Amino acid sequence: MDFALDSAARRVLGYKLIDRIDQYFNSLHDRAVQLPLEQRTFEPLRNPLPEAGLADAHAAAELLDEICGELIEQGFHVPSANYFGLMNPTPAYLGVLGEFLAAALNPQLATMARSQLASRIEQETLRWIGERIWAPGTDFAGSFTSGGNEANFSALAAALAWKFPHATEDGVATIGAQPVGYCSAEAHHSLDKSCGLLGIGRRGMRRIPITDRVQLDLKKLGAAIEEDVRSGRAPFCVVATAGTTNSGAIDDLEATAELCRSHNLWLHVDGAYGAAAVFSQKHRDLVRGIELADSVTIDPHKWLAMPFSAGVVLTRRPEALRTAFEVTTPYMPRVAADDGMQQPPKVAPAIDNFKISTQWSRRMNSLKLWLTLRIHGREAYEQHINRQMQLAHKFAQWISESTKFELAAPMYVPILNFRVKLRNPTEEGIRAANERVVAGVTRDGQQWISTTQLSVPGRLPTEPGGTRNVIRMMVISYLTDEQNLRELQRRLMDEG
Repeated sequence: MDFALDSAARRVLGYKLIDRIDQYFNSLHDRAVQLPLEQRTFEPLRNPLPEAGLADAHAAAELLDEICGELIEQGFHVPSANYFGLMNPTPAYLGVLGEFLAAALNPQLATMARSQLASRIEQETLRWIGERIWAPGTDFAGSFTSGGNEANFSALAAALAWKFPHATEDGVATIGAQPVGYCSAEAHHSLDKSCGLLGIGRRGMRRIPITDRVQLDLKKLGAAIEEDVRSGRAPFCVVATAGTTNSGAIDDLEATAELCRSHNLWLHVDGAYGAAAVFSQKHRDLVRGIELADSVTIDPHKWLAMPFSAGVVLTRRPEALRTAFEVTTPYMPRVAADDGMQQPPKVAPAIDNFKISTQWSRRMNSLKLWLTLRIHGREAYEQHINRQMQLAHKFAQWISESTKFELAAPMYVPILNFRVKLRNPTEEGIRAANERVVAGVTRDGQQWISTTQLSVPGRLPTEPGGTRNVIRMMVISYLTDEQNLRELQRRLMDEG
């Protein structure tokens, strides 16, 4: 069989896959997340490299059916309504179809000239997101990325280029001082990675203790900035988080923005999860002040229920992206000034994507979200977000009334941290009890929750006693309903 296949073969294989996906989606409300503990194996596959292909489309269909079955029967099912884990959703079906189409068309979005309509769809999708963040009339630009890690890296690169424009060409050593950024003790690890890759060192991202609201402590932040200035360092940005991975905490964005203004620092909001609240009129206030940010990260593959991968970085300082990333090459096609491409209002003129992002060759990560929004509309996300907030609030109320558990952090978004109640509590005793409960709940594979280490207010995680063990659960699947949560509550009570 050659790569092209004929129409009949393509249809046999395509319909086989669509049928399998349809059956899988039908199973997700009650599907176990994984196999029972005693059946989980992680041995590597040892098949030899196939030298000869299969004989025909029917043999290929049998193999496709076999691997679908094995992946489903032996897989870890993030899309299940019983998955209460990290920020990995059940993908919207229109997003799945968008991925299918993007893979088939395989557009190259490095330049406008090579992608034409595909680039305009991406620009429109970015505009829809940006207009939910910033005030009318704001110029902004950005790019779809592989996820929050790349988006945060891009924002920090833009912030560095904005503060020290010569450093992109001449290197950070020419700044003449150690560049320093700031974030909370609960901020995402991608910030440390990004600082290492940017050459300012992972220690160049200062971790600031949190308050008892699990927010960046602004008094300690202000003191750290002033101390670094006195010590000859060069502060350049603050990263506020809208929806931390551990607890979903949202920093005080308005107050952080004011502090940044007073010190002439770039404000980046890592809203990979929580920034999606801008799609809800009712819950937009969760991220009040996000419009004051210089840049924002948002991952549609989190709260917006897109399949992996889809990250976004946006900035109201488009020139900083060009300073950070623009290069010229003789082989990339150019778009003439009169090419007829109309720019949407309130958005900076469209720029070839390779000039404002880390990627060169890149896939069309925007189509799945554009298609979902065109077919379902923003109001579908309004209902989705509002419903998950309501379910999580009910679960938080159940915990607060429980005789066996107690809340360990305030709820901002549908993520909950709680702990086992003990008569004579010690941190080690609570940790052991939490781990025992999670192991019991997840042993048969039906449901999935986890434990994590939450920072202690006023301390850094690296300090002795700087963390505490908590059970973590979140409502992330749009399929999760009260029945799924009642079953989780029952299991928790049995194990607690």
